[in-house]
Amino acid sequence: MHIAVYVPLLLALLAPLGARPLSERCEPRLATWLLTASSLILGAASTISLGLLAVTGLIRIPLLAHLGHWSAFSAQHTDPAQLSIALAAGLLLGGAAITAGRMLWRRVRTLAAAAMDAACMPTHDGLVVMNDAAPDAYALPGLPGRVVVSTGMLNTLDQTERDILLAHERAHLSAHHYAFVALAQFGAAANPLLRPLAIAVTYTTERWADENAATASGDRMRVARTVGKAALATHSTPVRTRVAGAALGIIGRRGPLASAGPVPRRVAALMAPPLGRHPAIAAATAAILTAATLATAEAAHDLHILLHTVGAWR
Repeated sequence: MHIAVYVPLLLALLAPLGARPLSERCEPRLATWLLTASSLILGAASTISLGLLAVTGLIRIPLLAHLGHWSAFSAQHTDPAQLSIALAAGLLLGGAAITAGRMLWRRVRTLAAAAMDAACMPTHDGLVVMNDAAPDAYALPGLPGRVVVSTGMLNTLDQTERDILLAHERAHLSAHHYAFVALAQFGAAANPLLRPLAIAVTYTTERWADENAATASGDRMRVARTVGKAALATHSTPVRTRVAGAALGIIGRRGPLASAGPVPRRVAALMAPPLGRHPAIAAATAAILTAATLATAEAAHDLHILLHTVGAWR
């Protein structure tokens, strides 16, 4: 195998360095798309690279080489990848497959539970009000989804702030933000180095919903105050009513990824002018993903040539 097989692994190592700058300098909707695509493509490309390297180790085993009609002796002398690298790649590939499989299974179960919960919440306008003194509000995905708000949160906000909160939560549902978060986390499950990208997606989806609320209300400062007020109201209040991993709310996700969307950063962004699309950032991201894709294709072609070569020696 030649240098191309290592390019996706190198890009996956470097990509997290750009996660936070991209999330803070680029318009939230575009940033969410770019970060999600980066997590998925780099996760897939790096996993495929590990698989290609692992195959070069497998064909050096006489029994397995015999099954594929290859020459193990030729593979040992033709393939430039060291056996230790191939074995390490195989172990990493096994770990990635297990982690990604477990994450996918948990996510499917979570979203199914969320859809069931949403179906059990009859409503005419998609809004469900819970009789709960604990301030909380979140969007629950389903067919259709629901915006769930506690009486505690409604009592905390005035009418304008309630409208802002509902616009924020409805933006989560209409833009399918839970899908972006799930896909980015799936890429990070395949390659843990990409976890910062998944965390950044959680933040940019909140920023995306903030900007939608700002557009609907026409008052960015009022949205900033509402976000801060809702966060302060829920700061010391435990929330047990959400479906873990499926609900997105104005205060951000709770749990292991809570640090992904810190409220002060969101408030500061709302108090500043809206961010632009920054075509240069989008072009650079597209170039990186293209390079990863092409390198993976080139590595697969290299493996094809290697298998043909060791097969001809048989």
